[in-house]
Amino acid sequence: MEELSAIPETALWTLYHRAGEARRPGTRYPDPKAVELVDRLDYPFAARFGSGQGLAGRMQGARCGLFDQEVADFLRRCPRGTVVSLGDGLETQYWRVDNGRARWLTVDLPEAVALRERLLPPEPRQRLLACSATDPAWPDEVDPELGVLIVAQGLLMYLRPGEVRELFARCAERFPGGTLLFDVVPRWFSTMTTKARADRRGYRVPPMPWGVRSHELLRDARTVPLIARHAWLFRVLALDLPDLRARIVGSVGLPEALRRG
Repeated sequence: MEELSAIPETALWTLYHRAGEARRPGTRYPDPKAVELVDRLDYPFAARFGSGQGLAGRMQGARCGLFDQEVADFLRRCPRGTVVSLGDGLETQYWRVDNGRARWLTVDLPEAVALRERLLPPEPRQRLLACSATDPAWPDEVDPELGVLIVAQGLLMYLRPGEVRELFARCAERFPGGTLLFDVVPRWFSTMTTKARADRRGYRVPPMPWGVRSHELLRDARTVPLIARHAWLFRVLALDLPDLRARIVGSVGLPEALRRG
C-alpha cells in the first residue's frame, strides 16, 4: 500500500478521479496511463475516495483538459521548449500531449518524486527534481532559450499567500519570456478547508491557505474558458510573465490577489 502524507496523497485522489472519468463511456478526457496506473497500484482507492465517478471525476477531467489544451498550444508555438510542472504528483500529462521534441521538468517534494520515479519512470526528455516548488534553486535547472511554460496544476492553493507571492515574483524575474499556467480555488472554499469543513467520504481535504475572490487576478491573467457548471469551484488562469515582470520591476506591484494575505 502506498503510504503518503497529506499533501502528496492528493496525487492519488486526483489520479483516481482522472482515471474514473477516463473509464466513463463517452468521456472527452481519455487518460490510458492514469487508468493503467490505478489498476497497478495496491491502494484502497474506493474505500478512501469513493466510487471515482460523478462530479469529482468530471471536474478533474475538465481541469486536465484545460491544462492540456494550453500546454499543447505552447508546444505548437515552441516545439522544443520546456514544460516545467510544479507539484506534478502522479500527473500523466506528458503521455497525453507530448510532441516528441519538448523537454519536461517535474519539480516536486522528495517523497512525491520517489513515488513518481518508481511508478512513472522518466523517459529521455523528462527530468525529475526533488525539491519544493518554493525552493529558489529550481529555476537554475531550466534553460529558457527555446521557450518556457510553467505549469502549477493543483498546487498554489496549498501554499501560503506569501509563498505564492514569492513564487510569482521569482518566475517573473527568471523567465521574462515565459507563461505561468495555474488554477485557483475561491476564497470561501479555501476557508472551508482550513477549518476542516471540506471532508469527502472520510477523506480530509488538506488545508488550502490561498484562495482568490472572483474579481482578483482576472485583470492580470487570461482566464481559460471552463464549462460553466464547474466554474464555481476553480478557475484555470494563464499569466504572461513579461507583463508581470514589468509590473514588479516598475514598482507597480503584484496583482491584487497576490498582494492580499
